[in-house]
This record gives sequence, structure tokens and C-alpha cells, in this order.
Amino acid sequence: MIISTPELADQLRLAVGRLARQLRRRSAGGLTPSQRSVLASLTRDGPMTMSRLADAEGISRPSITGIVGRLVERDLIRRVPDPNDGRQSLAQVTPAGEAAVMKGREERTAFLVQRLEGLTDAERTTLSEAAALMRRLVEEES
Repeated sequence: MIISTPELADQLRLAVGRLARQLRRRSAGGLTPSQRSVLASLTRDGPMTMSRLADAEGISRPSITGIVGRLVERDLIRRVPDPNDGRQSLAQVTPAGEAAVMKGREERTAFLVQRLEGLTDAERTTLSEAAALMRRLVEEES
């Protein structure tokens, strides 16, 4: 059966949204989605100024300052002097922050593994192919 492009887009949006919500609920340490995203960005890309981090997260500088402040209070991020500009500081993930990121990833992966184990080999192959296509959709936007 051939499905129209708008119908497929709607089905995909709904399925991805539901999966994303289920994954968000499986986060370590009661972090908000914004806090998890900031930690993940800093873990992946290294220390950043507040301006660069705000740009990377697509949010305002006052918002990123508040998020970073809450993460500093929880000892998941620390502020360190910027070696290139003594007037600024960099947000840097602490070992506890890295552990929180890893724990969250492990919890979300374990959830998916549990769900995937209930599928047939053919269904897992189909999902693998779909995942590759979804990566392509995202890469084309960048």
C-alpha cells in the first residue's frame, strides 16, 4: 500500500514525538530536558562560553545562564576562566556531570533494547533502515 507523503509525515511526527517523550521520562537525576541538552553539548563539544552555549542550544543568553547556574549548584558543571579572554568564563562539565550524561544514555538505551528485543529480525532490520533514513532527513536540514 502506498501512503501519501503528508500521511507519512504525520505518522512519522507522531511516532517520533511519542518515542521522544518516553525517552525523556527515562532521564538520570531528575534533570530537565534543557539541562540534559546542555550537559550533552558540553560533554560532546567541550567547554564553551555562555554565548556560544546559548547559540548551540538555540536559546537566549539569560536562559542559558540560569540553566548553567542550576547545573553549577548541582556540581554537574563548573565555571572556569576562558584562557583566550580573561573577562569571560567557560562552562565545563564536571566528572559528576559526565556520569549523569552517561547514566541517562544507559537508561534510555536499556529502555530501547528492551523494546527492540520483542521484535523479529525482519522488524529490527526495517527499523535499522528507517533509522538510516531518519539520519539522512536530519542531515539534510543542517
